[in-house]
Amino acid sequence: MLRKHGYSAAELLTILSARQLSDGQVVFAGVGIPLLAATLAQRLRCPGLTILFEGGVIGAFIEPGKLPPSTNDQRCTKRANMVLGSAEVLLLLQRGYVDVGFMGGAQVDQYGNLNSSFIGDPARPKTRLPGTGGGNDIASLAHMIVAMKHEKRRFVEHVDFVTSPGYLRGGDTRRASGLLAGGTFRVVTDLAVFGFDADERRMQVMSLNPGVSREELQDNTGFVLAFAPHLGVTEPPTDQELELLRELDPDRLYTG
Repeated sequence: MLRKHGYSAAELLTILSARQLSDGQVVFAGVGIPLLAATLAQRLRCPGLTILFEGGVIGAFIEPGKLPPSTNDQRCTKRANMVLGSAEVLLLLQRGYVDVGFMGGAQVDQYGNLNSSFIGDPARPKTRLPGTGGGNDIASLAHMIVAMKHEKRRFVEHVDFVTSPGYLRGGDTRRASGLLAGGTFRVVTDLAVFGFDADERRMQVMSLNPGVSREELQDNTGFVLAFAPHLGVTEPPTDQELELLRELDPDRLYTG
């Protein structure tokens, strides 16, 4: 469904996520919005971006209108650099070859930790979720971009379970736990773009998305927000970004 701005929340998420990437990076991306964001960045600004899939494809190239339904789909392999086994791709993470991983989850907290395991008491959870897959590997070994819909039930003070670690309890606790690389770099939502301060490693608002107020953002967040000293307003999607995104996903499989 299109918003009054002329683009959907999913389109906004995809475009803002794409803007967080830089040319020359190696990006671990799953299907859906992460793949669209990485492909959009590759076509518009980052021709040297390398996309990795958990299924083993390195240097995936996505054709417009032929989005793969999973990271094991053979459409991912067209014009790819190579195809490896899943274990070998995860070993690239351990060896430090991956710069950024796209992540999502049912919950994210103020320190960028993600929960995709369960909601509620671990002994008797209210909801069981898919679990980690390769999420813990990515979060432990690379910088993360988290892209998700902004809802109070999702943005919580403390996640019910740390499936994928961000900055754990803040400060130096991530490094002290033995995770020497990576950490949550950005959180992108349909309401705002967040970073993390250098000392407490706590989430802070970098820019509000068009038409969003501080009050609306806080009302949809389950912890007290910190705002960057020079708070900005996110630049809305350009016609070029929207045109290419809709070319990549003409049937709105992921951006409808």
